[in-house]
Amino acid sequence: MKRRGFLERIGSILGLLGLTEAQWLTLGNRYYQALAAPNSRKLALLVGINEYPQLSSLSGCLTDVELQTELLVNRFGFVKSDILTLTDKQASRELIEAAILDHLGKQAKTDDLVLFHFSGYGTRVKTGNLPETLENALVPIDKDTYNGIIVNYLLEQTLLKLLRSLPTNNVTAVLDTSYQVRKTPQPSGLRFRSHPESQTAKLTVQELEFLNNIQTQNTAASKLIVLKATSQLDQPAGEMSFPGFTAGLFTYALTQYLWETTPNTRIQVLMSHVSSSMYKLGGEQQPGLLTERKNPQSSLIQEIFPVESDNAQAVVYSQDEDSKTAEIWLGGLPPHVCQYYGAGSKLTTLNEELIVKSRTGLIAKAQVLNNNPQQPLQNGQLVQEIVRVLPRNINLIFTLGERLERIERVDATSAFAAITRKVNISASEQGADYVFGKLQDTPSRYSIFSLGGEPILNTAGEVGEAVKVAVQRLTPKFSTLLAAKLWRLTENEGSSRLPVKVSLEVVNKLSSRIFMQRQTRVDIQGVKTPNQEISNPGTSVPTVPVGSRMQYRVENLGDRSIHIMLVGLNNSRSTVAFYPWQTSSAEEVPNNKPHLEEIVIPPGKTIKFPGNEKTFGWLLSTRAFFAEHQLIISTSPFTQTLAALRSVKYPTADQQPISPLVNDLEFAQALLQDLHDASQVEVDTNMPVSDSYILDVNNWASLNFSFQVV
Repeated sequence: MKRRGFLERIGSILGLLGLTEAQWLTLGNRYYQALAAPNSRKLALLVGINEYPQLSSLSGCLTDVELQTELLVNRFGFVKSDILTLTDKQASRELIEAAILDHLGKQAKTDDLVLFHFSGYGTRVKTGNLPETLENALVPIDKDTYNGIIVNYLLEQTLLKLLRSLPTNNVTAVLDTSYQVRKTPQPSGLRFRSHPESQTAKLTVQELEFLNNIQTQNTAASKLIVLKATSQLDQPAGEMSFPGFTAGLFTYALTQYLWETTPNTRIQVLMSHVSSSMYKLGGEQQPGLLTERKNPQSSLIQEIFPVESDNAQAVVYSQDEDSKTAEIWLGGLPPHVCQYYGAGSKLTTLNEELIVKSRTGLIAKAQVLNNNPQQPLQNGQLVQEIVRVLPRNINLIFTLGERLERIERVDATSAFAAITRKVNISASEQGADYVFGKLQDTPSRYSIFSLGGEPILNTAGEVGEAVKVAVQRLTPKFSTLLAAKLWRLTENEGSSRLPVKVSLEVVNKLSSRIFMQRQTRVDIQGVKTPNQEISNPGTSVPTVPVGSRMQYRVENLGDRSIHIMLVGLNNSRSTVAFYPWQTSSAEEVPNNKPHLEEIVIPPGKTIKFPGNEKTFGWLLSTRAFFAEHQLIISTSPFTQTLAALRSVKYPTADQQPISPLVNDLEFAQALLQDLHDASQVEVDTNMPVSDSYILDVNNWASLNFSFQVV
């Protein structure tokens, strides 16, 4: 639909109020039945606002619109002409409401799919004379009238009522915004999408009248799904600056996982992955799900997002005339991996291989190999990762908190510079991992903060501590955080071609139940079964009670033996690892002392760990904490990694299977080296091979398990 035609039809708004074009589908219908209809259509309205008048500009909202557009067109089969975008000056309240009624309401039929997306500021606004009449609202470009006394916001209630009024049940909304500012702001590396509420401003009468005049259909049968950037009102939604671009944490994490996921993945798994991805990037927000559907967490992604193609990590963006070079969009790579995706990395279509030559932001320039004139490369063609190249000289990147005085910044920069090969200081938030700053309540105390502004546990110093002393005190912590950064770069659940299925189970002597499950792209029959997670309703992070006994079950679905290694981070503070203690028989080893021995799983076999003849699983602590585990699987032995574990002496009476990792940075570097050695592939990089880790997706899988112990 052309924008000019859309604008000419704005005058029909009042005539459209209350009109319906079809009856609701019955409650039992599912989205995939509608999508199977030959005449079904997919419509989208994407709204993004960066340049607000009289407000601090945002930077990632237009990127969010672009992320959604690439995903909808290339993965979900939307036609570009059926996607209407309203950005910056176009995104007034009237135009947004009109676009819902006109572009979506007039065109949608009973079996059609509708998606609405908003990225921009949110706020709270009075809709009456009483203090408790504050409501959530989206901030459009024309937010103020009459000097801010009357505000022209779009109520969230109005939006949802409009979406329910559409003549189809298949409606999904994505809201990358938030409604309250932080009450006690700490040093942060993110920009938040919350506009402070006014104590005096009231909503325009036109918006209230518009809300009251909307006639919805049978809302009891509505299957509207709303995916929100935050699950709690007081959580701020952040956007993050990456090298070359800025994006909303929620939109980036959501769209990235949808590139790699399969149709039979459950919504709870989607939300868990999105939450874990944002956490690894430094965001503390937890996404939320709003719907009238029964048991929404068990719904399949196919019922909301219609997958029409194989999963992918990239898509062909453009190419030169002779098809020897191409630009590829890397929106399907995990965000924390993309910013280190190096020259020499290989991706493939059905017919060609592409070698990355350079990358700027999400766009990589690649050389096309094996170009077939009979089947030339096409724009929009999906691309899958086959070789990942990572630089060896990866450091931890800090940005300095805004409240640091000039002399403190000079001292901090000098102190960080003295730490070789571990930490860099960034002049801006771009690409930063953490913030070094002062606590809000006691400004003379220095600490490490996540980009979302949460203090890292046990990193705050004493009152009156000098900056250089604080940096020296925190140096051991830098090794831990850098180690976690390195092993996170191995994550490849969506691209690994090593067929494995891993379940994390809650166990006792009589039974076990699956708590979380991860599986690589294909099993031995080429079919992927649904990932599973058991969690509390309303939360995106799987939770398990304190004191539970846990155990991993690993199924080797391939035709090669595999080796396993587990490492983790608790509360962003302390590292742990799985120590494969084994006790040989008296005939084999006379002194019969426990020793570390690698676990190998033959083809087609399943093992459970930790466990032996006497004990099974490991016991969680009786204190609440957030756990992030990375299970790494390889076709070759973890020779150097196991040597790193053996290099630390442990008392024979303290040989627990999941124990603290003392030499975490040495362990992480050995882990990457073992994966590099297992791959044994040659690539054309811009740097010596000795400066890179080169990893082949056929030889390794790295799966993330993040959960909350409560």
